[in-house]
Amino acid sequence: MSYNNYLDHKAIDLKPLRELLATQTSVSDLPFAETVDAQVAIYAADRLRTLVRQDPEKLQQIQSEWHRVWQDGSGVLVIRGAFDSALVDEASDAFRGIIERERGSSHGDHFAKPGANDRVWNALEKLALLAPNLYARYYANDMLAWACEAWLGPAYQITSQVNLVNPGAKAQVPHRDYHLGFMTPEQAARYPASVHRVSAHLTLQSAIAHVDMPLESGPTLLLPHSQKFSHGYLLANTPEAHELFDANKVQLPLEKGDLLLFNPALLHAAGSNVSADIKRMANLLQISSPFGRAMESVDRLEMSKLVYPELLKLKQSGVLGELEISHAVAATAEGYAFPTNLDRDPPLGGLAPKNQQALMLEALEGSWSAEHFEQALDEHAERRWTS
Repeated sequence: MSYNNYLDHKAIDLKPLRELLATQTSVSDLPFAETVDAQVAIYAADRLRTLVRQDPEKLQQIQSEWHRVWQDGSGVLVIRGAFDSALVDEASDAFRGIIERERGSSHGDHFAKPGANDRVWNALEKLALLAPNLYARYYANDMLAWACEAWLGPAYQITSQVNLVNPGAKAQVPHRDYHLGFMTPEQAARYPASVHRVSAHLTLQSAIAHVDMPLESGPTLLLPHSQKFSHGYLLANTPEAHELFDANKVQLPLEKGDLLLFNPALLHAAGSNVSADIKRMANLLQISSPFGRAMESVDRLEMSKLVYPELLKLKQSGVLGELEISHAVAATAEGYAFPTNLDRDPPLGGLAPKNQQALMLEALEGSWSAEHFEQALDEHAERRWTS
């Protein structure tokens, strides 16, 4: 009996996804939720805080319920009133100031046309450097911390991108998120099915509403229960899947201070802003597992500089073939585009910037001199790490 742990991105059966979309979520199954609206579990921050204040053991029960929603339920929940409205306004003013200072710089975007919206990359660090007191009060939020630990455990890592969607902006294409969601189907298919299952457990997606978001402003379109579909990371180029999304998507209005949290494998898309004057601002958080790190610190920049001229000689002499060269490059250079400085190294022309391995293979293919390669490698590193 043969065993294949890879998913086929060329022949995808959508029947299991259709069956998942027929699943119904009942508020009776969620003791801590206020209601279920369009398959989205709705929680009230004030009630949760009161419950935990009265009985601290309730916290783990609440977190377990959230985890069940994200993994086995609809995949998405909203916590109403999670952030103080006045504090959100204060942070919004700071973010708008950053947007104005950065206006005119080249910003790529994920799943949307570059320049259509105002985006602040690495808003987490920028807010901390600009207004550390405000930053501390903003990220002291209990609802956010409880949710992060519910999905990822302690020692999680927060990153943040502020997105201000202007009136007239079109909807995104439906997609999943980081990690595998930031790849083409062909790239994602190279990862075993087990990695597809694990990917969703490495990140929690969140959005903090910084303004009231009625439906005409285009709050996030969601496909409840789609996070459980095995081939979801391979659907980017599947028109039938897009049609299925359009036919079954849900959308909820949000109020300033609400916290939207969902499994990164949930198919979703920002909606079209058809309002006349609402600039839809959200702080988009990608919270990462602490475990996505190698055991040792390795200076791959210096390694690449030293190994490159030897690889070039071995290639030109025919001692190593193209496939063998690629194996050596994979052991030497960084093969993943993230983390990076998205201000200086934006995802222009794709979902992710060029990685170190791609640069090294390009140099070998073009027989660049060692000096040319070192200069290109240093420039690449400067874009990625210099603030």
